[in-house]
Amino acid sequence: MSDSTGEKFQKLVSIMARLRAPGGCPWDREQTFDTIKPYTLEETYEVLDAIDRRDFANLAEELGDFVLQAVFYAQMASEEGRFTIGDSLDAINEKLIRRHPHVFAEENAESPKDVLRIWGEVKAAEKKQKGEAAQTLLGGVPRALPALVEAQQIASRAAGVGFDWENAGQVVEKLHEELAEFNAAETHEHLEDELGDMLFVIVNLARFVKVDPEQALRKTNAKFRRRFGYVERKLAERGRTPAESNIEEMEALWQEAKRQ
Repeated sequence: MSDSTGEKFQKLVSIMARLRAPGGCPWDREQTFDTIKPYTLEETYEVLDAIDRRDFANLAEELGDFVLQAVFYAQMASEEGRFTIGDSLDAINEKLIRRHPHVFAEENAESPKDVLRIWGEVKAAEKKQKGEAAQTLLGGVPRALPALVEAQQIASRAAGVGFDWENAGQVVEKLHEELAEFNAAETHEHLEDELGDMLFVIVNLARFVKVDPEQALRKTNAKFRRRFGYVERKLAERGRTPAESNIEEMEALWQEAKRQ
């Protein structure tokens, strides 16, 4: 980090402290850890959206908003005498060095798989040193995660100890098996169960082909928005709304949108 970057970061910290100080901003002063959480989630998705759109000018701005979240939390913690943003920076700097002994020490890593193994070993040693009770393999995956992210993490952890398919073809076969079970379901509860199984298998298929399922779905959502927006515009040119149209007309326009 250059001196100018460090100065800019300190300026942000100082601005946040001023906003929270007596005589500062009434809105900022009344915020708590819990009231800021929704904004943290919002800013995270705005960063992802800028990346998806490859809008790097906007990404620069959104990353600033993202960094502000950390500074905001740290300022509130500092006011309560808990920790400062400096403590957070020390913690991540030390962690990165500690968990990359193949870069900063004598450990060797020839592949990303080796890196993940080393990371896991160092993390386990850290927990042991802190006296934290050993968890089950999946016990460390928070249940509060979004279901798609949770599925990615638990599938990856299970695969890391060999509980996995051998290739993507086997995963596709499993998907067909689950689809057949879904088609044979006779109750709503059974349908829900089988649909969940299919989604879990799809997450694993994404892992095998090295695709992030969350990002894949976000891109499909954006694609659907574009194409349906085209349908709406074309219908508007004809003086109609989708509700006043029919599936045949909308499908024809959808195919036009795909060709374009």
